[in-house]
Amino acid sequence: MIGALPAAAQDSGTLDKEAAEKVFPAKKPYSPAAGRNFPTRPLFGDTHLHTSFSMDAGAFGARLSPRDAYRFGRGEEVTASSGQLAKLSRPLDFLVVADHSDNMGFFPDLLAGKPGLLADPLGRKWYDMIQSGKGAEAAIDIIVSFGAGKFKGPILYSPDSAPYRSAWQETIDAAEEANEPGRFTAIIGYEWTSNTGGNNLHRNVLFRDNGDRAGQVVPYTVLPPGSDNPRDLWKWMSAYEEKTGGDVLAIAHNGNLSNGIMFPIVEPGVNKPIDREYAETRARWERLYEATQIKGDGEAHPFLSPNDEFANFETWDKGNLDLTVVKTPDMLEFEYARSALKNGLKLEKELGINPYKFGMIGSTDAHTGLAAVEEDNFFGKTSSSEPSAERATHPFVKTEKATIMGWEQTSSGYAAVWATENTRHAIFDAMERRETYATTGPRMAVRFFAGFDFVAADANSRSPAVVGYSKGVPMGGDLTVAPEGKAPTFLVAALKDPIGANLDRYQIVKGWLDAAGEVQEKVYDVAWSGDRKPGADGKVPSVGSTVDVANATWTNTIGAPELIAVWVDPEFDPAQRAFYYGRVLEIPTPRWTAYDAKYFGVKMPPEATMEMQERAYTSPIWYNPAS
Repeated sequence: MIGALPAAAQDSGTLDKEAAEKVFPAKKPYSPAAGRNFPTRPLFGDTHLHTSFSMDAGAFGARLSPRDAYRFGRGEEVTASSGQLAKLSRPLDFLVVADHSDNMGFFPDLLAGKPGLLADPLGRKWYDMIQSGKGAEAAIDIIVSFGAGKFKGPILYSPDSAPYRSAWQETIDAAEEANEPGRFTAIIGYEWTSNTGGNNLHRNVLFRDNGDRAGQVVPYTVLPPGSDNPRDLWKWMSAYEEKTGGDVLAIAHNGNLSNGIMFPIVEPGVNKPIDREYAETRARWERLYEATQIKGDGEAHPFLSPNDEFANFETWDKGNLDLTVVKTPDMLEFEYARSALKNGLKLEKELGINPYKFGMIGSTDAHTGLAAVEEDNFFGKTSSSEPSAERATHPFVKTEKATIMGWEQTSSGYAAVWATENTRHAIFDAMERRETYATTGPRMAVRFFAGFDFVAADANSRSPAVVGYSKGVPMGGDLTVAPEGKAPTFLVAALKDPIGANLDRYQIVKGWLDAAGEVQEKVYDVAWSGDRKPGADGKVPSVGSTVDVANATWTNTIGAPELIAVWVDPEFDPAQRAFYYGRVLEIPTPRWTAYDAKYFGVKMPPEATMEMQERAYTSPIWYNPAS
């Protein structure tokens, strides 16, 4: 038996039951924030920004470097490539400079007249053209020559070359210098740019790691020794993790320009149904999808969702990326997020794995070095489409097959991430668990939880996340088998952008696999502003509009600053696989074309869209039955 400790060892007084209970309290702390281990505010950023280090961006006039891009993202004022001053209304929380992997760093070296490039006949020709004022002609010749495979020798920056490695190291160094944990996160990344036949299969590759690990490799290219096949990119990603002990993910984007191959059921190139290995590997590496960006919105399409009155939003459906092949209706199903999520349910039943179990984000894909997509601060896709009186009426892409006009560029979007802190690790981890949402530009705060025990009173909480995390799972999560007699319940909440428009409505989009093995969808209005009543079709009437197009303004006299509700699925079948995601719409506001018309005093074409309803899309929550 151990005897009592000597009195000299007890110099803190007597520890009795009452004192011990104060040290180990049975109830939660008085301070509500004490002990919280969940994210309490969304972080907003861009995972897809190009600088002059991307060959196409440089050819189109971009002169800003990765360092300039990070300065702008941090909220500093910079001079754009067009000579105009540019600044965000508010700094971003994080940014990924994702320059193209192929020929990274070529264009700044050409402009600088590096001896290795001038020793090549084509390099000398382009340099002399630029110096003599024929830069536009040189840019077109460079792009055409690269696409035709004419880049050889010193002008082809292969990944094992010194100029390429130098550009990649400079990209890493710029991110390391800009990164300030807790205040601003610069994530190291690049874009793998598979575009065979003009069909866009691009992926952005993001590192969780610092430069000491990311610098041990060079980006995976499409040209040899790389490949245009996503399977080979995934192998590269696996090899990176094995070599460095690091962590990496890929974000598929812009499926609307893939001409039916971004979300296949039959694998492109091999012409056979995708197999379990493909499904497992894609699900492992591609946790997110870029659902909205400058080249159109990718959530839904009116042809695929004819009963969704909000599906026809910033739609680009004329052809593939370079408009060499015209779009046909049969392609659309394999390009948009909602149809991919539905087909994912069908494939999961067949293969046991869902290859399209992705979360939603938005980003810009700007080739200007400027992550500027606020409607009144839109700096365009390329430096040639930075603010000017002519940019809306100048073709963005024009071929014999089709034309996309400048006014059709979409001022979108940003990635919203529910991370526990503003650091590389926390943001990356939130992306991996898909606790993210896409926004077309506004910084609205959006919550989306699902469980089986939410009740109407939970919508009265001023801290919905507390009850949300304690009784359910957040966006990106999974619901297991439903308890007997219960349907999923959803706690939804949205706060307007503090300097933006009021909110119109919060919708839940449901997709499911029915008893016959067919995929279905339905959109429910679950929370809305004002005293509007759903009609006989269950749809809430329009919120109206206060937009004054001529003066490019609006008023917040309609809509609501916040929406919160609990919703129960009224048509739930516990035997059917399903997904649910939130869509939040603002009241109508002026589009960037209206701001341009006002600022430059020009008249827009009659077909140009002049007002819009900005929106956010949450990552889905999936319901998985027992079998």
